[in-house]
Amino acid sequence: MTVFSTLSILISLISLQTTFSNPLQYQTLSLNSLPKTLPLPSHDEFHPQELTGAGKSSLSFQLHHLDSLISYNSTPEHLFNLRLQRDAKRVFSLCSAAAKNITRRTGDFSSSVISGLAQGSGEYFTRFGIGTPPRYAYMVLDTGSDIVWIQCSPCRKCYTQSDRLFNPARSTSYSPNSCDSPVCRRLDNPGCDSRRKTCLYQVSYGDGSFTVGDFATETFTFRGNKVEKVAFGCGHDNEGLFVAAAGLLGLGRGKLSFPGQTGHTFNQKFSYCLVDRVSSSKPSTILFGNSAVSRNAVFTPLLTNPKLDTFYYLGLVGLSVGGTRVPGVSPSIFEVDSATGNGGVIIDSGTSVTRLTNAAYTAFRDSFRAGAYDLKRAPNFSLFDTCFDLSGKKEVKVPTVVLHFAGADVSLPASNYLIPVDTSGTFCFAFAGTNSGLSIIGNIQQQGFRIVYDLASNRVGFAARGCV
Repeated sequence: MTVFSTLSILISLISLQTTFSNPLQYQTLSLNSLPKTLPLPSHDEFHPQELTGAGKSSLSFQLHHLDSLISYNSTPEHLFNLRLQRDAKRVFSLCSAAAKNITRRTGDFSSSVISGLAQGSGEYFTRFGIGTPPRYAYMVLDTGSDIVWIQCSPCRKCYTQSDRLFNPARSTSYSPNSCDSPVCRRLDNPGCDSRRKTCLYQVSYGDGSFTVGDFATETFTFRGNKVEKVAFGCGHDNEGLFVAAAGLLGLGRGKLSFPGQTGHTFNQKFSYCLVDRVSSSKPSTILFGNSAVSRNAVFTPLLTNPKLDTFYYLGLVGLSVGGTRVPGVSPSIFEVDSATGNGGVIIDSGTSVTRLTNAAYTAFRDSFRAGAYDLKRAPNFSLFDTCFDLSGKKEVKVPTVVLHFAGADVSLPASNYLIPVDTSGTFCFAFAGTNSGLSIIGNIQQQGFRIVYDLASNRVGFAARGCV
């Protein structure tokens, strides 16, 4: 053993003793490799079930990961790297929005509109009908975005999607919004087609993606259940990182999001449970209505950012590793600056890896490294700076990790924070630091929990083992 190796072990042991005054708490991680490419689900899998909930209509339908829309020839490593690339662009756009540093495309419309904020596309999609008769399409669901939109014909420039383009001329329920309509005025900067006197929209994303077109109303069909007069963007010029889905169902907190528009129908409640792709025995699901609220959920209040109304802000007050609070991580490190709107913590379905502001992440990472001192380290991988070589092992003991929200302690399963990044046994600590003041709770950490958005009571809930 070299002097350097001996010194490294001594430093780890000293750090371990300093950080943890009580015996560490561990849990077992069963090791699985990266999952193989998933086949595109059949259309029957998307048929929702109608539920009954205290006099309010409720719906339940399945979600699938975006990787299912990508070529079956992709390797697990390639899919994972694409996911990290999408993730980096999304985080940049979310942080740009929070910093009000949004690049706005001027385009061909002299009065084009930037509606909502700079977000990226999400990671999970479902299928439902648009128009009358309904034209079914794959739609990405995104809690970090408000505007509902779909690619429409005629299309000046559209990316490739799995379904045929939606043709509004063939729908009897399609109705353009006038320039002076109340719903058009809800856009941040309403655009107007001077010839037709109809409303225009444009959404620009931080990665350079955008969608431009008519802002209209239409009927959405979830199997036999129709939701009428949903305001949406009928995009005739759409470019960017949208993979193969036809459009996006914005689930954000703003008035033009799908929950914002349909709160009266579903009692301002929805929830989802995302399944780890390594374990595909249960489907990911989303619920709308009273049945979306799990009885065993622990709740934390929704916070308000006076500068932004799209994101779901939560009060993260601390972190624990091995049963001990991470020193130096106080509630103030995660607070929103009320004057500028910067900072804070949001929960987002479309971000994969949780980002924590650098000061919090560094302390958190160092505590985890100290607790996992007996695991063999591996080189850094992409954005991950804490990785381990677990090749040849079937299971390992890892320190417990808890996210402490105001009123709710969320204890993560080991598979939600130590994840495979290749097929050779490399596992990495699934968090990253960010120079932005904005911290983001990503979907890897949400897996297996039913995440409840009870907007009627202004709270978000976490229900462990919520995918049953």
